[in-house]
Amino acid sequence: MSSSTSTLPRALRPFGGGQYRLLATGLMFALFSDGVWTITLVWQVIGLGGGPGQVSLATGLAAVGMVISTLAGGVLADRVSQRSIIVGLEVVKMAVFAIVAFCGIGGVLTMPVVAAAAVVGGITTGMYYPAYSALLPGIVAADELQAANGIEGIIRPVLFQAAGPMIAGVVIAAAAPAQAALVAAAASVGSALCYLRMRPAPLRRDPNALRGPAVASMVTDLAEGFAYLWRTPWLWSTLFFATILVLATMGPIEVLIPFALQERVHGGAGDHSLVLAAFGAGAALSSLVFASIPMPRRYLTLMFGLWGWSSIPLVLMGVAGHTWVFIVAGFIMGVLFDGPMVLWGTLLQRRVPPALLGRVASLDFFVSVVLMPVSMALAAPVSHAIGLTATFVVCGLAPAPFAVVFYVAARLWRDEIDHPLDFSSPGPAIAVMHEEMSASAYVDAQRAGVSDQD
Repeated sequence: MSSSTSTLPRALRPFGGGQYRLLATGLMFALFSDGVWTITLVWQVIGLGGGPGQVSLATGLAAVGMVISTLAGGVLADRVSQRSIIVGLEVVKMAVFAIVAFCGIGGVLTMPVVAAAAVVGGITTGMYYPAYSALLPGIVAADELQAANGIEGIIRPVLFQAAGPMIAGVVIAAAAPAQAALVAAAASVGSALCYLRMRPAPLRRDPNALRGPAVASMVTDLAEGFAYLWRTPWLWSTLFFATILVLATMGPIEVLIPFALQERVHGGAGDHSLVLAAFGAGAALSSLVFASIPMPRRYLTLMFGLWGWSSIPLVLMGVAGHTWVFIVAGFIMGVLFDGPMVLWGTLLQRRVPPALLGRVASLDFFVSVVLMPVSMALAAPVSHAIGLTATFVVCGLAPAPFAVVFYVAARLWRDEIDHPLDFSSPGPAIAVMHEEMSASAYVDAQRAGVSDQD
């Protein structure tokens, strides 16, 4: 580490490397583009005369695209240059958004074209995360991964959830959804240019493992990812708990909060936006805190502890009688949800073997999105059956005991002691560091003699 880098605050140290600055800038453009497109898609459907059913279909198609592509994206990320993958994805996004924009401006845009664009947009999102997660450890030092993941946790709510939708709304109000699609396309161009300026990053996998029939080899790759999941307690316990947490919380957050605001405080879209903004602010602040501290010694205990409590603010929303209670509850949820995500991303990148990281990251993303549509579909009928208050209370309380069950079943308090991730820890930490040094040595060897297939 250079002396100039070491003088930076912990949360900013990854920016000391030129490769990371390009990667982070490309990520910023990509998140902004996706944020603009999220709003543009909805209003483009409405602009073509679509109602709630058509909007649900378009957003559902985008979710399906994410689900069906993410596992394949993980396999691909472990086989070819991750840099090439993310460049290609941004080029595809640019082309799709531009087609929607020019067709809209020309007055020839149809609903099937928008639906197809929604699917392709979802596919690019599903394939991006595994490639980015697998690329990051080859770009920054192991002791800077937590800060890099924290930076992502800060910029994601700011650009994807706030700035992108806000700019899209301004452009749509001033012109039309087609012009907003042009903004999304331009941002994707900026992202692709940043990634193209990066030096080729070596594939952290033995090239001999990639030989053989392509289809059979890729199926074997996917099976290896699942096998690693089943034999790794800290991994399966976290992912299984995450499925329950997503199932319990995403429906109330995405579907029921507007109705609770209307029923309890006669709130409207402005109040809803304040709750979502508070969630994003809590997420960004929590990510900043976790990016600024060393990896906690009891990192698994802290993760499960925070995630186990993260749904409790839904109980506050279930009984709230004032808008500010919803806002405070949203802020607390953002803090408890996203802070541990910084630790989780670092944990994957530090403990999963480099050759498997793309596939494991895709499993992580798959779990995050596969039950979202189910949760959203169940939220309304459950609330009609038992009432809004009971739904918020049940969904807020249900995940906590499961966090305890999986924590105990996987004996995570022992796992984190046997596998410390702070570099100052003695004993077993040496094994972790040795594994990381071996990976670094492999990367150096690849730089010296093996191309990354760019």
